[in-house]
Order: sequence, then C-alpha cells, then structure tokens
Amino acid sequence: MQEKRYTNRELSWLSFNARVLQEAADETVPLIERLRFLGIFSNNLDEFFKVRYATVKRIDLAGKAGKSVLGGIKASKLLEEITQIVIDQQSESLKILEDIQTKLNAHNIHIINEDQVTRNQKDYIRNFFLSKVSPALVTIILNDLKEMPSLKDSAAYLAVKMVMTEEKKNDELSQLIDKPVKEKKYVLIEIPRNIERFVVLPEEDGHQYIILLDDLIRYNLHTIFNIFQYESVTAHMIKITRDAELDLDSDLSKSFIDKISDSVKDRIKGDPVRFVYDKNIEEDTLAYLMNKMGIDSSDSIIPGGRYHNRRDYMDFPSLGRNDLQYEVREPLPIPGLILQTSLLAGIAEKDYLLYTPYQSFAYVVKFLREAALDPKVRTIKITIYRLAKISHIASSLINAVKNGKKVIVQIELRARFDEVANIRYAEQMQEEGVKLIFGVPGLKVHCKTCVIEREEDGKLKKYGFISTGNFNENTSRVYTDYTLFTADNSILKEVNKVFDFFEINYKVNKYKHLIVSPHYTRSAIYKLIQNEIDNARSGKPSGIRLKINSLSDNGVIDKLYMASKAGVKVKLIVRGICCLIPGIEGLSENIEAISIVDKFLEHPRVFIFDNGGDPKVYISSADFMTRNLDQRVEISCPIYDEDIKQELIETFDISWADSVKARNHSRGMANPYRRTDGPQVRSQFALYDYYLKKTDIQE
Repeated sequence: MQEKRYTNRELSWLSFNARVLQEAADETVPLIERLRFLGIFSNNLDEFFKVRYATVKRIDLAGKAGKSVLGGIKASKLLEEITQIVIDQQSESLKILEDIQTKLNAHNIHIINEDQVTRNQKDYIRNFFLSKVSPALVTIILNDLKEMPSLKDSAAYLAVKMVMTEEKKNDELSQLIDKPVKEKKYVLIEIPRNIERFVVLPEEDGHQYIILLDDLIRYNLHTIFNIFQYESVTAHMIKITRDAELDLDSDLSKSFIDKISDSVKDRIKGDPVRFVYDKNIEEDTLAYLMNKMGIDSSDSIIPGGRYHNRRDYMDFPSLGRNDLQYEVREPLPIPGLILQTSLLAGIAEKDYLLYTPYQSFAYVVKFLREAALDPKVRTIKITIYRLAKISHIASSLINAVKNGKKVIVQIELRARFDEVANIRYAEQMQEEGVKLIFGVPGLKVHCKTCVIEREEDGKLKKYGFISTGNFNENTSRVYTDYTLFTADNSILKEVNKVFDFFEINYKVNKYKHLIVSPHYTRSAIYKLIQNEIDNARSGKPSGIRLKINSLSDNGVIDKLYMASKAGVKVKLIVRGICCLIPGIEGLSENIEAISIVDKFLEHPRVFIFDNGGDPKVYISSADFMTRNLDQRVEISCPIYDEDIKQELIETFDISWADSVKARNHSRGMANPYRRTDGPQVRSQFALYDYYLKKTDIQE
C-alpha cells in the first residue's frame, strides 16, 4: 500500500483546535486562562464551520467528489468525519468546563444557574433583568408564523416550550386516543449580544458569584410569559452557523464598498451548515424546530451542552483575581530606538526589528504619528487588513491628511469577518480626504507594509516598515509578530512598486529584493529550496528553518520532501494546518515539524535558508498555502542587517527548543507533547527573557 503523502487540510485544522483544547485542559495553565482557551476553541470552531465546512458542503452539493482538493477524501465522507470529530471535541470541552468550574469553586468563585439563586440574590437578578435585559429581548412565538424567521448566524437562542393549561377542543388526535391533548407553544428568545454574558452578582462572605445571561433569562421566564396560562415552561439553547462566503454583486454601477457591504448583509441569509442544540432538549421541541428550519442530514447536527456560544468565555471577567491569570509582563523597548525621540532619525542610521508582544507596538503608532506631524513628510502609503475597533493607526492617517500630507491607503474590505469594521474605517478615511485603493480584482491584499517619503536636501528619502502581522493595537498584545523598520532605499523602492501594482493591475513589476505574490513567491520559494538541495548534494552546509501559520500547498510540500530525500535537514514550526507528514522513511525522515500553542498566538512567518553557510533570512506575510502563493498580494522581505538576521535565527532557535508547549505534528494527528532531555524550555517565556536581557545590556 502506498504511503499517504498529505494530511487532509480540514482534519489538520481540527487537530490544531484540539491543541487549543489541550491548553484549556492543562492544569498548569491558570484557571481563568483555561476558561478563555475554551472560548478560543469555540470561536475557532464557529469560523471553521462558516468557512471550511461550508466550502466542503458546497463541493458535496455540487455533486463533485472533491478528492483532488480534499486530500483524497470524498466530500460526503469528509463531512461525516468532521461532524464526528467535532461531537467528540465538544464532549471533551464540556468535561473540561465542568472540571474548571469545580476548581473555581475551591477558589470561592461560583458560576451558578437559575436553580441555585439564593434569597439574597433574587432582587439583584430581577432588577438587572427588568432594567437591562427585558428591554433588549427579542421573543418570537413560532406557532403564529407560517415561516421560520431567519435566525442570526452564531447567535444563541433559547428554544422555549410552553404546555398550555387549556386543552385543545375538537382535536382529532384526542378523539383517537380518547385523551385531551394540551396545546404547546414554541417560542424563541434571542440572547442579547449587547449585554455582558457573565453577570457578576454581589459578593457574599468572600465568595464571588456569576450567573450566565442565559440562566438569568431562564430565571425570569415567568415574568416574560406572564400573560399566558401555562402549566409548564422549559427552555433549551440552540444556535445555527451559516455559510459565510461572500458573493459579490457584478453590478458595475455599484462602488466596491457598496458591493462588499451588500454581500456582508446577505450573510444573514447564508445556508445553515451547523445546528447545535442542548442534548437534553425534548424530542418534540427538537423535531418541531428542525422541521420549521428545514434542517436535514446534509447539515452538521451536533448535540451539545446546556450552553452554546462558549466563545464568550474569551471575555470571562477577571474578578480582580490576578492569581488565576497569567502574569502581565509589560512590553519592552527596542534597544537603541527611543520612543521619546525621533524614530525617523534613528531608522535613518540603521534597521530595527520589533517583536510584539515582547516589545511595544507603540513604535508603529509613533512612526505614523511622527510622519503625520513632520513638515518634511510628503506622502504616506500603507496597507490595512485588520484594524482595532478604536484604531490609533487610522487616526494618525487622518491626522496626516489634515496636516497636508498625501495619504494613500490600500484597505482590504474582504478581510474575513472584519468587513464591517473595515468598511466603517474606509468611509471615515475617505470623508477626511485619504485616498483609498481597494486592491486588485480577484486578489486579496494580505501584505503588511508602509512607506513614507520625506524631503531631505532637496530629495525624497524613504522610510518604512514591513510586518508579518496586522497593524492592530488589540491583537498586538496577544499575537507574536515581527516588524522591520528600515530606510533601505532598495527595499522601499520595491514597496512602492507594490503600491503601483495596486493601481495599475495589468503591469507586473520585477523585484530584485522583495518576493511578491501572486507572481513570484512560488517560484522563489522553489528556487530557495532547490538551492539547499544542490548544496546538500555537493557537501556544502544546508538546512531549512520555517516558522509559519499554515502549510497546505502540495507543491511546496513536495519540494520539501525532495529536500528531505536529498539530506537537507528541515525544521518546521507550523502553528495550525500542516498537511506535510514528517518522519516517513524514504520521503520525509529529515523533516521535523512542531506546533506551539501557549499564552500568545504564534503568528509570524520567518524563512531561514542555510545557503552554504551564509544564511538567507526573510520575514513574510505569507503562509505556504495555495491562496497565499497564487491568489493574494503578499510580501516576503529579505533581512540584510547582520544583527537582525542573527536575532531572527536566535529567536527561531528558542522557539524550536520549546519542550513545554510544543507538540509534534505526526501522522495520526494525536498532538503528542514534545519532550527533550535537559532543562525544560517554554519558548514564549524564554523569548521575553531574551529581550529583557538585551534591554538590560543596552541600559
């Protein structure tokens, strides 16, 4: 039997989410952080069903087997396998939640339900409901409607069944069974999203109490339905997940903003792809709802626990309990680059590297603030993919326009699930006079870069930065990413070429330094790997070290297999999807692959090629997925500064040495923890210490 060469992409992603679930189960992780990992696990799963599961379902419904794009698995079989894995993972997550809640009780933190409300808490809960919750409730009596109302994607609903006091008259069924049939009313209550999910109750005798909003509503069902005569009322949670693919209107009279905006609105009508319900719901209620919603066996139907939308646990309140959370370690400065002085003056002298969140994102904001105020700055060009809700980046760009600068912003309106926020910022910036570019038809712009031009001695000098991550103050506190600050004209001149491509799409520029998708990344990566193969065959030093988020492109995987067979040692740190299978004799025995899941989200892309002893090092916005290589605008930037090159190699090696939070990618996707001899290394903590030492040396 021929050895399997690739892991299925969807199953590999589910394996990644299982690693997130491992963090929630890890008893060495602080308790409140464990709850938040449960929230991340749930949020990831929601997005997976909206995008990946929905894609596989469309392949199946189109009558295509899909084997070529699904790693040799039929679409119908893959849908079944995904559903079973998710059911098992959900079951495991419920056990983990119960364990965490038990341990929270030991710390005098109690998450109570409606049946556990004490006499002292009743008035607070009733007043909270009447003042905050009741005015926000959307309550729909389904019996009165011919058609099921469109349920919001990923919103949580309480499915309520009331058994009425009065009996049905002249009912055919009651005559057949010679027994009166009680009328049933079925109702949906939408859980409000604009009210905190975790309601913190008054403290009692040193004990802290929390009730979920769902249970607070359950406690007040009699208040909601006091106009009805019923003998019993029950409520169980349900939710649906819809296909989130954007279908863009071809109407030429519409602006691109309007097309994206309309398409986002149409998401509320997307086909349901997952239906999750409380496994304790009554059979008649479940049957009524599924019939009313038109849910069938082609959808993923998942029995779950009492509570859904556990993504809300990402925002579980801190409760002032620092002992149950990770220690907050303040971001460090970049040695030699001082925020209180001119950054441009410092960058004019040499390149600097920022590694968030170990170092402060304030450098990115300060760079743009300074450019906005500097009378000599003429233009600012920047790409935007995901902005923070309150963005200092956006306000700095608007400030620059008000100071007479020419500001050009390439904003990606199709950044998945951030379309609404980006549309809002696009309209705001456009009103203020920022020139907006909406990218390239058929290509997402995923590169993260900025270049400014400053008049010096009668000439325009360029300054800029290139990053592996988004220019987002919020995510910079939890995503690890590199940003290179440079005044190297050879690099920034080519960044300008990328901006030219945004405006003149038919013109394909040539690049000597940058590697740019969609035109050059695939061939350049193949060439770099081939160089290592040639070096290995001729006895020269060779080796490949890659740190990326995802590896799913078969062409790149095959090239790495070729390198392995030639004797090239390949070290891969792949956080998420990894379709390459390491350790197969005769194919990949020289490849090791790990994933690190810990306090921060590992997000940078770094490519290190030994190059016969003179390493070539790149930072990049691109993962090794087909879309990043062929269907997006991406930039991989070479590192020429020897100190920064060494810093990137050293920080990679610290991550590679992780023996606490690293898991091995393996054939069975079992996520075994990686253990090594000698002192245990937790790379994220070691990296902070690495930069702290650099700061101490500088001082």
